[in-house]
Amino acid sequence: MEGLSLGGRTALVTGGAGGIGRAVCADLAALGARVVVADLNEDAARRTAADLPDAVAEPVDLADPASIDDLAARTGHADILVHNAGVSVVEAFAESDPASWDLMWKVNLRAPMQLTRLLLPGMRGWGRLIFISSDGARAGSGGEGAYAATKAGLFGLAKTLAREAARQGVTSNVVCPGPTDTPMVRAVAGEHPGLLDKLARQIPLRRIGRPDDVAGIVAFLCTDRAGYITGQTVSVSGGITMH
Repeated sequence: MEGLSLGGRTALVTGGAGGIGRAVCADLAALGARVVVADLNEDAARRTAADLPDAVAEPVDLADPASIDDLAARTGHADILVHNAGVSVVEAFAESDPASWDLMWKVNLRAPMQLTRLLLPGMRGWGRLIFISSDGARAGSGGEGAYAATKAGLFGLAKTLAREAARQGVTSNVVCPGPTDTPMVRAVAGEHPGLLDKLARQIPLRRIGRPDDVAGIVAFLCTDRAGYITGQTVSVSGGITMH
């Protein structure tokens, strides 16, 4: 099918060595993109890159603005920027620690803002911005007040960029995973026995999402076939949220 190749494009994926990030990197590489796997875990990033053709691994600490500057400088140019990295601290908001708010603000919202500001000027004539948010940010999620707030900030950023960057051929969209089988979710579930089974029963499709479920729509939004889609938010949730 025409319009699905990403040959000749460079894609930078933050959190690229994790569950969803690794699947996104694999799908983009399969479509022909040269993938930059950016992750705090440098060893995992290298392992991910080693499994993909023409991929490179780059270490980055998204809580550190200087590290983000260095990543942008080393990358130089990216046609596709997927903001996938995120951190979550699950706690009732009234009992939450403001220090955890700061970490989530830095990684989940400030880092995408900074990295986009650095790389967007190089996207002249063609570009794709993808922000991985969360259905918890759209619908609310118990114990994730600060996380949902920082991820919700991506909606306003993405829509504004969709308007500002349209004339230079850049689209900007948000993908919101629902409950997905990732290391982050597994860590939370480990503290709450039976949580994943309970979630699965609430989902119309009766299963937890897989990283590939999210990666597929991300990859499509990066292709020319999705070139007329911008400023949109897409949930990948098995129907647990419907908008």
